[in-house]
Amino acid sequence: MKLISWNINGIRAAVGKDFIRQFTSLNADIFCLQETKAQEDQVKDALKALKEYHVYSNSADKKGYSGVCIISKKQPLSVNYNIGILEHDNEGRIIAAEFEDFYLVNVYVPNSGEGLKRLSYRSDWDAAFAQYLSALRLHKKVIVTGDFNVAHQAIDLARPKENYNKTSGYTQIEIDGMSNILAQGFTDSYRYINPDMIQYSFWSVRFGARPKNIGWRIDYFLVDERMNDRIKEAFILDNEMGSDHCPIGLTLE
Repeated sequence: MKLISWNINGIRAAVGKDFIRQFTSLNADIFCLQETKAQEDQVKDALKALKEYHVYSNSADKKGYSGVCIISKKQPLSVNYNIGILEHDNEGRIIAAEFEDFYLVNVYVPNSGEGLKRLSYRSDWDAAFAQYLSALRLHKKVIVTGDFNVAHQAIDLARPKENYNKTSGYTQIEIDGMSNILAQGFTDSYRYINPDMIQYSFWSVRFGARPKNIGWRIDYFLVDERMNDRIKEAFILDNEMGSDHCPIGLTLE
């Protein structure tokens, strides 16, 4: 089973570029998107060419903001939205699809923002999300993917010293939040397969960061540790263009 995840920075903009060809070429069983920046009807319209797939999306109350989507060859047993906490459920950040062997949770974690203005909210969100995942694991194994908006270790960003506790995505509070999510029983699949690999999934649009490869690895496939023996490949497709993020992938046996 091949899974792909990608923060596409606007589904309508992506489809207007090269997304449909990229999607077809990657040929995943399940494709997860973050930051669709569209309402459910707009997502379905943008992806109407994908006639053989089941498309599910969750949108923010605020139009043109946030949003996640799951595109699957196989119809899920069920699809659930959000985590049941009002203050966290109006930004369209979570969608979960239930399959026979596992739940697949697609998430777009809040950014702490310029000047870390939203860091306190982000900390509360991480704690609530960790509890949600822990409860879900009581029913079935869980795979979580998406844009987590945090580099977990120094190896996961190009300039750790310059950014530590100064820049959104690499504060100790965010790092600890990610550690707590992993502690619920998850494996960072990319680091599991590639312990020493330096590769990034996001580059700022400023300062020519991508050509210089001044990047961050903030997109993840977290696999239930009870499924570690099924992890065959975990990879980053950093040559795929079209967003400030690139796709990441997971292959399960």
